Amino acid sequence: MNLPNKLSIIRVALIPVIVILLYQQSDACRIIAGALFIIASLTDFLDGFIARKYNLVTNFGKFIDPVADKLLVLTTLIMLLHRGQMEAWIIIIILCRELAVDGLRLVAVTQGKVIAASPFGKIKTTCQMIMITAAILLNQAAFSTWYMIILTVAAVVMTLFSAVDYFMKNRAVFSEN
Repeated sequence: MNLPNKLSIIRVALIPVIVILLYQQSDACRIIAGALFIIASLTDFLDGFIARKYNLVTNFGKFIDPVADKLLVLTTLIMLLHRGQMEAWIIIIILCRELAVDGLRLVAVTQGKVIAASPFGKIKTTCQMIMITAAILLNQAAFSTWYMIILTVAAVVMTLFSAVDYFMKNRAVFSEN
């Protein structure tokens, strides 16, 4: 197993630790969870960079990297919902976008096409991870302060925009042949 894949596995392994820490009601656990979330988020950017730079792209990596990202973001958002720091509708928008884009990719695969990650998808993930990090470390709810409003709106807008972008650029996948 190469280094990028190991980083993705580490990201997945950190998820239950973050969940357990966020379930606790202590500031120390919250701060540690935030630090681990940052580390997990950084592995997302690092594994892709290393895989592309050193030509270490594998089929397993193509599978585990996006799955790890979705698990990290959605699981942490659910824990923030549990803590009263996140709105359910935000999680629903993010979940629906992820399922829709994954569905689009599955249809494309049946046609022998691969839909690569778009720059807007990467910006979306970055916005989501920044919003989550701020919510955890600053112990703030999604719309509790002006900066959380900005971060939350940016994450939701980029989530929706990236979904529209994927479907517009790949609408030929749904055309009848």
